[in-house]
Amino acid sequence: MAVEIGLLKSIPYFLGLSTAELEAVKKHVFEQAAERNDMILMEGDPANAVYFVVSGAVKVFKTSVEGKEQILCILKAGESFNDVAIFDGGPNPASAIAMTPVVLYGINKTDMEAIIRSYPDLAANVIRILSKRVRHFVSLVEDLSFRHVTDRLAKLLLEYATDHGPIGGEAGGHPRLTQQEMAAMVGTAREVVGRSLKALEEEGAIRMDRHRIVIVNKKRLEEMSGVAAG
Repeated sequence: MAVEIGLLKSIPYFLGLSTAELEAVKKHVFEQAAERNDMILMEGDPANAVYFVVSGAVKVFKTSVEGKEQILCILKAGESFNDVAIFDGGPNPASAIAMTPVVLYGINKTDMEAIIRSYPDLAANVIRILSKRVRHFVSLVEDLSFRHVTDRLAKLLLEYATDHGPIGGEAGGHPRLTQQEMAAMVGTAREVVGRSLKALEEEGAIRMDRHRIVIVNKKRLEEMSGVAAG
């Protein structure tokens, strides 16, 4: 399947580039598909390319020597990963796995360096994207260090429901978060997530509906998570 200009336009990296510039960039873009649970990148391997999610969802995570997993982010269409390794010359800082069938666009390290030099608008986009990424990780450290597990879980439920619809099921192609994955996102054990979900249900903030989590009191979740009401 050929790389599509229309899809490139939807990726924040390429905002503001003209059609002619996108046509030039397109020559350096390759497409890659992966099935659910396919490993895309391994932490510590040499970094060869930056990737952009065209469709599906990708989980980016780190694993401790004991095998404990910390999910750094779940990426959807338009978002990129492995940027840092491409620009600093180091190895892949984290692993990435397909949570659903995914289609990716990629640009290898040498080509990306040339493109950055050629298109100042793209360089400015990259700065904004990486700055946003830093804010995300500062927020993650803050949550893991200073917030109670139940409060972290409340924030996760709000964010995931906002970005991906109700928790559970795979409507719209978005992945269903298991309690194990929730635990890996909020930095705790699955059993603790189970108890925290029960506590949130007793608070009247959520309702457990088979394998789905239905938010019934968004304001209460916002109060617990520290997220400002929108």
